Amino acid sequence: MTRTWSPSNADEALECVAQALADDLPMELVGTGTRRGFGRPVDAAAVLDLSALRGVVAYQPEELILAVAPATPMAEIAELLAARGQCLAFEPPDFGPLWGQAPGLGTVGGAMLTGRGGPRRLTAGGPRDHCLGVKGVNGFGEAFGAGGRVVKNVTGFDITKLVTGSFGTLCVVTELTLKVLPAPPDATTLAILDLSDAAAMSAMSRALGCAAQVSSAAHLPAGVSSLFGGRAATLLRVEGVSPSVAARIGHLAELFDGLGEQALLDREASAALWRDIGDAAFFAGSARPVWKLSVPPAKGAAVGERLAQELAGRCFYDWGGGAIWLETSEAPDAHAGHVRQVLREVVGGEGHATLMRAPPVARAAVAPFQPPSPAVAALSERVRRQFDPQGLFNPGRMYA
Repeated sequence: MTRTWSPSNADEALECVAQALADDLPMELVGTGTRRGFGRPVDAAAVLDLSALRGVVAYQPEELILAVAPATPMAEIAELLAARGQCLAFEPPDFGPLWGQAPGLGTVGGAMLTGRGGPRRLTAGGPRDHCLGVKGVNGFGEAFGAGGRVVKNVTGFDITKLVTGSFGTLCVVTELTLKVLPAPPDATTLAILDLSDAAAMSAMSRALGCAAQVSSAAHLPAGVSSLFGGRAATLLRVEGVSPSVAARIGHLAELFDGLGEQALLDREASAALWRDIGDAAFFAGSARPVWKLSVPPAKGAAVGERLAQELAGRCFYDWGGGAIWLETSEAPDAHAGHVRQVLREVVGGEGHATLMRAPPVARAAVAPFQPPSPAVAALSERVRRQFDPQGLFNPGRMYA
């Protein structure tokens, strides 16, 4: 029978870890559990339910600082920041619908510990670039803190970077301090229609290198989205104050005049579209495997088109073509061998593949995350043992 601890505060979480250490009882760390379908199924006989550790600890809008408990819903944080004209600039995605859940259930702890950013990552960076501090309990049963609530404070810099994206394998997080930024006052998206994947990669590269300061670039091949009647759309987002946005969009429109039919999306339509792109909402409502591939943008079309054709799937491109979302036909191993073989053939060691959606049996049988080199694997294991020598936290979540 699975043993469950449900601490209501950081001190009780510390006591739970001490008890788990004494009983030599590895634990699965969960908040609301919305991300249990991401990564390998955890092999543990106990559960540490952190869902009661929620709420804003401190918010200093004038200092661009927000400190929160890990189980605080992202929806509450977004509402709080929006009231002051601020946001989390890395656009944390909501993958709930991708995994068959209702939207808006994810927590800040889940968002930071899985380390995934949205379409603005090109210019704003990812979650770890916005984490200023962390408090938690390590595998020795010790409470610790790293970083702080000052934007320029770099104390504990490496620890905050390590914890962000660690999938709960290093420590129990009890508090996170995040950098917030002013929300862009206006945004417009230029869509260029009916480009091939290869032509879209070239256009996005050109746009990102020009003076228009494009904040996000994506390409939706024909049939991926119902937008523009299902036609292929290459999307370039510009954000900022309205006069600047209008001038820069005009520059882009002139730069690509004659390449294809153009359309503009205003701020509201842009926000909805880029939210769908970040959440991979086009692949929600299905159980088919979904991969997220990272490749050099110039090779994006060669990888995406080939895999979509060979695996009876479909794909779209984010981050100027550097990130490919791929939905494939069903298979016991989610086509892991095929996907990674194509990556090796086309981009060699410059690409990696993450399995974002698959049944538990597939996620247990294959490596959901790109297998690291022997040197990186050895280094990662040494780091993990410095935090959690007994392997208490989320054993097997990232690697077997």
